[in-house]
Amino acid sequence: MAASELYTKRARVWIPDAEEVWKSAELTNDYKHGDVSLQLMLEDGTNLEHNLDPKTKNLPYLRNPDILVGENDLTALSYLHEPAVLHNLKVRFMDSKLIYTYCGIVLVAINPYETLQIYGADIINAYSGQNMGDMDPHIFAVAEEAYKQMARDERNQSIIVSGESGAGKTVSAKYAMRYFATVSGTTSEANVEQKVLASNPIMEAIGNAKTTRNDNSSRFGKYIEIGFDTRYRIIGANMRTYLLEKSRVVFQADEERNYHIFYQLCASSHLPDYKNLKLSNAKDFLYTRQGRSPVIDGVDDTKELSATRNAFTLLGINESNQLGLFQVLAAILHLGNVEIKDRDSDSSVIPPNNRHLTAFCELVGVTYQDMSQWLCHRKLKTATETYIKTLPRLQATNARDALSKHIYAKLFNWIVEHVNKALITNIKQHSFIGVLDIYGFETFEINSFEQFCINYANEKLQQQFNMHVFKLEQEEYMREQIPWTLIDFYDNQPCINLIEAKMGVLDLLDEECKMPKGSDDSWAQKLYNTHLKTCSLFEKPRMSNRAFIIQHFADKVEYQCDGFLEKNKDTVNEEQINVLKASKQKFHLLVELFHDEAKATSPTGQAAGTGGRTRLSIKPVKGREKSSKEHKKTVGCQFRNSLQMLMETLNATTPHYVRCIKPNDFKLAFSFDPKRAVQQLRACGVLETIRISAAGFPSRWTYQEFFSRYRVLMKQKDVLPDKKLTCRNVLEKLVEDQDKYQFGKTKIFFRAGQVAYLEKLRADKLRVACIRIQKTIRCWLARKSYLRKRSAAITIQRFTRGYQARRLAKFMRRTQAATTIQKNQRMVVERKRYRQKQAAALVMQTILRAYMARQMYQALLREQKVVIIQKRVRGWLARCWYKRCLESIVYLQCCIRRMRARQELKKLKIEARSVEHFKKLNKGMENKIMQLQRKIDEHTKENRLVKEKLVVLETSYTTESERMRAEVNRLRGVEEDAKNKGIRVTSLLEELEKLKKELSSTQKEKKTIEDWAKTYRHEMEKMVSELKEQNGSLKKEKDDLNRLIQEQSQQMTEKMARAIVQETQQLETDLNEERSRYQNLLTEHRRLEEKYDDLKEAMASSNVSKPGHRRTDSNHSSNESEYTYNSEYAELEEGSRAAEDVTRGIDTSLTLKLQKRLTELEQEKQSLRNELENKEDQFQRARARDDVEFKKARGAELEYESLKRQELESENKKLKHDLVEIRQSLLGKAATGAGAPGSPAYKVVLEQLNASCEELEVRKEEVLILRSQLVSQKEAMHHKDEKETMTEPSVYVEDVSKLKDAGELKQAYVGLKDTNRLLEHQLQTQRRGYDNEVESLRGELQNVKEENNRQQQLLAQNLQLPPEARIEASLQHEITRLTNENLDLMEQLEKQDRTIRKLKKQLKVYSKRIGEMGAGQTEGQTSPGQMVDEPIHPVNIPRREKDFQGMLEYKKEDELKLVKNLILELKPRGVAVNLIPGLPAYILFMCLRHADYNNDDQKVRTLLTSTINSIKKILKKRGDDFETVSFWLANTCRFLHCLKQYSGDEAFMKHNTQRQNEHSLSNFDLAEYRQVISDLAIQIYQQLIKCMENILQPMIVSGMLEHETIQGVSGVKPTGLRKRTSSIADEGTYTLDSILRQLGAFHSTMCQHGTDPELIKQVVKQQFYIIGAVTLNNLLLRKDMCSWSKGMQIRYNVSQLEEWLRDKGLMTCGAKETLEPLIQAAQLLQVKKKTDEDAEAICSMCLALTTAQIVKVLNLYTPVNEFEERVSVSFIRTIQTRLRDRCESPQLLMDTKMIYPVTFPFSPSSLALETIQIPSSLNLAFLTRV
Repeated sequence: MAASELYTKRARVWIPDAEEVWKSAELTNDYKHGDVSLQLMLEDGTNLEHNLDPKTKNLPYLRNPDILVGENDLTALSYLHEPAVLHNLKVRFMDSKLIYTYCGIVLVAINPYETLQIYGADIINAYSGQNMGDMDPHIFAVAEEAYKQMARDERNQSIIVSGESGAGKTVSAKYAMRYFATVSGTTSEANVEQKVLASNPIMEAIGNAKTTRNDNSSRFGKYIEIGFDTRYRIIGANMRTYLLEKSRVVFQADEERNYHIFYQLCASSHLPDYKNLKLSNAKDFLYTRQGRSPVIDGVDDTKELSATRNAFTLLGINESNQLGLFQVLAAILHLGNVEIKDRDSDSSVIPPNNRHLTAFCELVGVTYQDMSQWLCHRKLKTATETYIKTLPRLQATNARDALSKHIYAKLFNWIVEHVNKALITNIKQHSFIGVLDIYGFETFEINSFEQFCINYANEKLQQQFNMHVFKLEQEEYMREQIPWTLIDFYDNQPCINLIEAKMGVLDLLDEECKMPKGSDDSWAQKLYNTHLKTCSLFEKPRMSNRAFIIQHFADKVEYQCDGFLEKNKDTVNEEQINVLKASKQKFHLLVELFHDEAKATSPTGQAAGTGGRTRLSIKPVKGREKSSKEHKKTVGCQFRNSLQMLMETLNATTPHYVRCIKPNDFKLAFSFDPKRAVQQLRACGVLETIRISAAGFPSRWTYQEFFSRYRVLMKQKDVLPDKKLTCRNVLEKLVEDQDKYQFGKTKIFFRAGQVAYLEKLRADKLRVACIRIQKTIRCWLARKSYLRKRSAAITIQRFTRGYQARRLAKFMRRTQAATTIQKNQRMVVERKRYRQKQAAALVMQTILRAYMARQMYQALLREQKVVIIQKRVRGWLARCWYKRCLESIVYLQCCIRRMRARQELKKLKIEARSVEHFKKLNKGMENKIMQLQRKIDEHTKENRLVKEKLVVLETSYTTESERMRAEVNRLRGVEEDAKNKGIRVTSLLEELEKLKKELSSTQKEKKTIEDWAKTYRHEMEKMVSELKEQNGSLKKEKDDLNRLIQEQSQQMTEKMARAIVQETQQLETDLNEERSRYQNLLTEHRRLEEKYDDLKEAMASSNVSKPGHRRTDSNHSSNESEYTYNSEYAELEEGSRAAEDVTRGIDTSLTLKLQKRLTELEQEKQSLRNELENKEDQFQRARARDDVEFKKARGAELEYESLKRQELESENKKLKHDLVEIRQSLLGKAATGAGAPGSPAYKVVLEQLNASCEELEVRKEEVLILRSQLVSQKEAMHHKDEKETMTEPSVYVEDVSKLKDAGELKQAYVGLKDTNRLLEHQLQTQRRGYDNEVESLRGELQNVKEENNRQQQLLAQNLQLPPEARIEASLQHEITRLTNENLDLMEQLEKQDRTIRKLKKQLKVYSKRIGEMGAGQTEGQTSPGQMVDEPIHPVNIPRREKDFQGMLEYKKEDELKLVKNLILELKPRGVAVNLIPGLPAYILFMCLRHADYNNDDQKVRTLLTSTINSIKKILKKRGDDFETVSFWLANTCRFLHCLKQYSGDEAFMKHNTQRQNEHSLSNFDLAEYRQVISDLAIQIYQQLIKCMENILQPMIVSGMLEHETIQGVSGVKPTGLRKRTSSIADEGTYTLDSILRQLGAFHSTMCQHGTDPELIKQVVKQQFYIIGAVTLNNLLLRKDMCSWSKGMQIRYNVSQLEEWLRDKGLMTCGAKETLEPLIQAAQLLQVKKKTDEDAEAICSMCLALTTAQIVKVLNLYTPVNEFEERVSVSFIRTIQTRLRDRCESPQLLMDTKMIYPVTFPFSPSSLALETIQIPSSLNLAFLTRV
């Protein structure tokens, strides 16, 4: 293929980069041949001109299509080169968080530096039994492949784990061993797999240390062989170690630590067990403080020591050896602190009483003097003499450190040896899997002997790897029958020869070590002289004469010669070893360490050199004798030999490779450094694997996959019926160079780049097709849019014009209407206004006139009142003036008269003094007296008149005075009021003056107040505004608070509702958990009993081992067990006694554990039973109280029944007496021929005898009827009154007594009674016949309905079948119908036979009796003539046929036959069994009823125990047969329901008919057995689920995920070397229809067996859970399945499952809800995954998925076509942020082993027991119906 075809515009390439190693770019112009540069554009938009190499003219590497990026297998990449590999690993690691990737047969593992949840038991179960290419890359997949090949090919396996320090080798090896321990199990209770895993903490403690690259770096290599027996279960293990870094004991670089065990001891020094070690903080010891980093973050050394000690104990290293081991370790620390000082330049000395040396000597049990002596001296031996030479301080210090390293190496060997002893077993090893954990290729700035040995080992491993890859490629080509072409691959044999061949580097090194004066410099010169000119792989540095360079397979490495000789010799002072051999240590551990030590040197010692790392191979191969010559071998020679043995072991096994990569040097989680990754990829051989793959045909497709993928490149005429020929023709047209591909037997092989070329052609074809489709669709859409717009415009115009016209008309109408409305409105307004004004004027006038009238009236009234007052006042004033005038006049007159009288008196006095006066006076006196007398008379008259007048006046005056007085009083009051008002006016005036003054002052104050008020108002306004604002804010806060309160209340309501729902769910969950716990206990109990039975059978059988089974891919096994009851306990005890005699050599720990576990389970079971018994006791006590009350009410009726029974018995005796009299009369007659058969007397006697017998039978049946009535009337008595119950029987008893006492009425009574009885019997017979006829008609109608339904179902099923199957099904149905009819006829025939036999038997009895009576007849018998003449009228009482009671009787010895025929040998597919679902259960219960009826306790117990044990036995024997398990589950449940239905409990009896209640158990309470049978049903249910799971498991992944139900939706992607299962349905491939057919078979089988509908719903729910869980788990572990098209396939498959549920009427069983996680995962694959809204939608949609599952699906999402996009990392982080508040378990996979707790709802049967007929095909003729 020309470069111009690939290097076109927009083609993407890789160019070198200094920072990122490789950088992606895109061509902006086409490349033409001869161009010296390429025009590129980087991803950031930068334009770049890339110059080609003028010598090679090599073009840059092409980049793979996006759909190939992130592939599981690197060999699936079309372009196989370094940048493609690096980019693929980076995308998987950084974007998808996937740490494992396949590279052909190699698993590349990148250390995430983070704990991932991908190593749990659920992941192990998911990978168990799977092919290596069917699941995403994982260490478990490699382990499963090794395990499966070991079992399949009968060949040992090995897993080679390599990588540099910190890459994760040890962890990977640990997980591989954990997988083997989990999957394989063990053969005994010795916990071998736990011991294998327990060796890890021990080896980590003594062989791991903290380095700058890794906190738990393994400082040695190890090869662990895990042994398996013939059944491929772990039986033991063996460990070999390599290259222990002993120099770390005495020296650590900065930020590094010594081995963990030292720090664990120092951290635990305060504990009592370690006080005698005299340790303290790690900073106090030289050997633990040099790295200045004694603590690892997050690691508790005290706890780690506890774990180490627990591991020691588990591996059998006792307490004393542990303490001795810790003493030696503490002694090494104390030895490091021994200070050696200079005595002079050539000698040194240890100060006396050195406390650390003293502690060392005490701990190892040597003398202080000897140890101090030989630490500073050494012994030199010559041929004749021995010299003791002093050592300088530096040499003495080095000797001390060498001794420490040597002791630690010996201790390491000892621990490994004891670990191996603990892992060795006596069972013969059949095969093994080896796990090699060793250093990867190393190159540092300074490389020494350690790096040389490591790289030498990696050269050997790489050679083995290359040969293995080459071999696999050759086998693949030969298998596919394609021409074999030699693949050119790098052969590193020359490099290996340079190192290990004769006169190689190791040979020259050993030779130099033997020289007396050998040195590193002389050795370097020998290397230069030997190899510099002869070997191209050996070079000499330009600037050094003490180094050499070797070209390894990964890189060139420069080694410094300094220290090579000393490290290779590895010497230690002999005298120091002798001192240690003489140790008197308490635990003798040190002596044991050095008991095989040679006199000169130790083979595992350490050179007394300066710093630097020195690793050493450890213990020699076990079992080999070591001679003194072998002891003198150098380290290099020993390492070469052990490496040779390792290679022989690996070559004898099938290897599996794991390459661990360290992504960065800073231990950052999911951080990828391309430079470091490329170095390791080159070093570990991954790129060499890629190169080998690229050299051949790396891309391989089946013909079907190629046809499905590239059919778009074919024309219709190219498609032929033969797809293989079609692919050939198309490829020949598409790819002209036939060397680029080869046609194999089943596959097409492509060279590197060809798939990318085909993908490019496919993408171009699809792009052109898309453009054409887009063009056509856009044209169609545009035209459609134009037409739609044109039509819309016309429509809009039409509607607009009409709308405008309507608006104009409407406007005109509105204008006219508005004018009219305005006119009328104005008129109305004006009228209203006028009327308002008129009304207002009238009102005002009315009010004013009324007011004026009132004013006028008031004025007139006042004037009138004033006139009257004036008149009165004027009269009063006139009278007052008159009186005053009169009084004044009278007073004046009196005064004048008094004055005149005084004057006259004076004159008279003067005259009286004179005589003349008297004379004059006397002369006129007489006249005057006369005159006065006359005047007196007149005055008297006048006085009398005046008096009369005066009296009249006085009366008038009195009245007038009274009136005037009243008026005066009133006026006085008015005057007083006037005075008071005047006073008040004055006071008011005064107050007015005061108020004026106050007003003036107030006005002044007002001004001031107004001024203040203004300011105050202003302030108040501000304050009011502020208060308003505050009020507003408070209102807002109040509203907010109210809203918040409402929201909170609503939330609280919702929360409470959710809480209630959650609490309800929690209670349901707790209930289910309790049920699950209980059912798990039953499962555990069953497993233990099964194991116990297996052991018992093994002990009872011979010692010949049975052949082991092969492990299948599914790796599923069902554990059956038996749950015995009562009688089994004795059997277990007898079996255990017999077992003790037979197998005393067997490990008793298993028996003890089993017995302990059994005891615990029995105790727990007993406690549950006690609780149940307590509840039943409470129920019984309550029931007893009800019974007492019932008995009181029932007493009278029982008396009546007893009286009637006595009467019947007396009648029976009377009839017998009559019969005896007849017999005697017949015997008394002497006529000889009268009694002959056939004579009239004989006939009469026979008729009377028959009548008497029939009467006797009737009496017996009446007694039985009375007994049944006693039982049936118990419930009726609760609703009757006691008095009503007693009245009629008492009256009836009185009547009977009267009739008995009256002898004269006896005959009449008897006749009347016979007549009544006859009539009653006839009536009952007719009624019974009628009822039986109605029941039979109903039964026939029901049978007809059922038959009709069955026929319809069969017809519907037959219509769905193909024609051949339809014919077969119709024939089968016809056979079934004829068989049923045949059985019915046989049952009727049997019934008639029984009737005939019964009649014959009765006839024989009567004939015998008559014969006996005929022999004793006498002559006194009546003559035949008399007998004929006398009329004989016998009472014809019809005989009543006996009813069946629904019981079956069997003999005790027939019980085994019953169990055998009904359980052990019964076939579920038998026609007779399926006639009545649950027939065996009904038969067993009817037998049980008869035993209960007879009150036979022993028979009840033995029958139930035999039934339970037999069911367990048949299930154990045929537990893998779904039909058998389903059949016995249905029958066990039906038997349990029968025990409940006929138990007599009211809760169960309320569903029964009257007849069924009569059949209730009467003597035994079988509640305890009900619990046992319920437990048995639970076990059968679990076994049924496991059986279904084993059947469905192989179908689920293929049918739900891999098969294309909707053809053409999913595209097939290119695959790598590890072939995945094809999604194209081939022969034998399971499809969705296979699953649906299997589900239908399950359902129809359970329905046919009569399984309860509720139980069927639970089974279907469990089935769908298994389907959903397995499908989702595989989806989460398969990156190729996470695509948009696969989501559509899954949703379609789920819809088909839902349709199946709908067809079966099972939508409400909860099965659909179990598929919700799978549905949401499929939706997640199809929804948009870009924006925040998409993230919110995903979070709200995927409620049934956990966060880990959502993130996993998003990480795994893979575009199948170029038009799809990957999910960005930022979007995934957004999802994680939104879901971080979810409270859920971090588990990734669903638990496929989870079984929902099962319940058995009570389901009463309407079938009457007395109607059940036993088919003769069951061979149960020994059962008798009762």
